[in-house]
Amino acid sequence: MPLDPIVKALLDQAAALNMPPFSELTPDQARAMFKETRTPVQALEPVDRIEDRAIPGPAGEIPVRVYAPKSSAPLPALVYYHGGGWVIGDLDTHDGLCRKLSNRARCVVVSVDYRLAPEHKFPAAAEDGYAAAAYVHDHAAEFAIDPARIAVGGDSAGGNIAAVTALMARDRGGPRIAYQLLIYPVTDYSFETASYRDNAEGYFLTTDSMRWFWAHYLPGQAEGANPYASPLRAPSLKGLPPALVITAEFDPLRDEGDAYAARLREAGVVLKHSQYPGMVHGFVGMHDLILQGRAAIDECAAVLREAFAGEPAPA
Repeated sequence: MPLDPIVKALLDQAAALNMPPFSELTPDQARAMFKETRTPVQALEPVDRIEDRAIPGPAGEIPVRVYAPKSSAPLPALVYYHGGGWVIGDLDTHDGLCRKLSNRARCVVVSVDYRLAPEHKFPAAAEDGYAAAAYVHDHAAEFAIDPARIAVGGDSAGGNIAAVTALMARDRGGPRIAYQLLIYPVTDYSFETASYRDNAEGYFLTTDSMRWFWAHYLPGQAEGANPYASPLRAPSLKGLPPALVITAEFDPLRDEGDAYAARLREAGVVLKHSQYPGMVHGFVGMHDLILQGRAAIDECAAVLREAFAGEPAPA
């Protein structure tokens, strides 16, 4: 279908601002620009309890932000990894999204401020992601959560970290992950798909920007073949948790997200794969402006509630 008219208007507005692409900026400049563009348009949604704290990680403390709806009983939890190409983004850029997920899914959300590249190359972000999920599981009482109902999730590079955390948990024998929420995830170090060619420019995320992100993240191109960088290249996806994979029509990452969903299904993983027509990369983060962004958050919350209640049905 054609580009959504509201998305097109936002793209036109962005083009009129003539902002430089990420590929022409330093990491610090890109971080500042991304944070400015992610400032919430509307008042932040209240959550019963929000706490900033730090948990142990493989290279020091990892900052996290905990969101919790009111409850007298242990709640399920979502360990969430923000997007931003492993280079940009932080707890604040995804604060509005995490608030909505916590309230709508009726779960504790633990948002993870993993180490960023290029200061910390692969596998730093992935190892922080796994360490955070393991800590939340092993210290469930500290978070007032049920250790048997812990999901992982993220958008873009955060979706990559969520998928990799699920792989690591399987490969390393724990913790048990109940569900994985993968929002337009990065799954492969490759730029040869049709979606990379067709959506190379003009849809917020560009092919050049993805090359820039990957170049900052990987110590060298050879590491791109590592399944903990490119989960699509894992020899097997059997035994992974049920998943929701969301992809967007006008997204350079569309095809690799679709391919990961197909491989999960082929491996016997209970899967829901939602392709959002007329949408671009990052549309869920623009939920204050885009109706489909709010619909995707509602879909994420619905599958999480279902997964936390029991086995989700495939769709």
